[in-house]
Amino acid sequence: MWDRLIEWDRNTLIFLNSLGIEEYDAFWAYVTHTSSWIPLFALFAILFLLKFSRKEALARILTTLLLFGCVMALMYVTKEFVARLRPNNADELRGVIRVLLRPEDYSFFSGHAANSFAITTLVVLFLRKKLPWVYVFFIWPLLFSLSRIYVGVHYPLDLIAGSLVGVFMAVLFYQGFQRFIKPDSGLSRPGPAA
Repeated sequence: MWDRLIEWDRNTLIFLNSLGIEEYDAFWAYVTHTSSWIPLFALFAILFLLKFSRKEALARILTTLLLFGCVMALMYVTKEFVARLRPNNADELRGVIRVLLRPEDYSFFSGHAANSFAITTLVVLFLRKKLPWVYVFFIWPLLFSLSRIYVGVHYPLDLIAGSLVGVFMAVLFYQGFQRFIKPDSGLSRPGPAA
């Protein structure tokens, strides 16, 4: 069973990576860099400031930053424990897949997928009652995650596991915020409009 799953993972990577078109390499290389999403992070902060009191917006921003830090820590520990080579470093895939980046650290699970899904899920949970269209933000983690296959640095299972970890952590942080931070800080009482 495990061998079949690993074989599926490898074959799916090869298939999806082979769909890459050279003319789009610059686009996907840009998408895969975290810095390309800074304007979206700024938009998240602005939406918090527009839709909540200043104190509540700050609490939500800090909760999102704390989530990011916790997901990063969990990802680093997991990568060192599992120690799965990235596809760009796997000898059996040399010359088989297109590689646009060459990170040297381990592959499982994807920090890009985990953090993008974690942040997006938490933002959606925070804003869904105020902005019904907020679910459109899930385009970001989907593109961000797919870019990792395109550039040849993650297997599909790295991305699936990362996205599940991200969503799970976001739900935990949202529940923690609702249960502990919001009531204890007076955020549950109506505050002045931002």
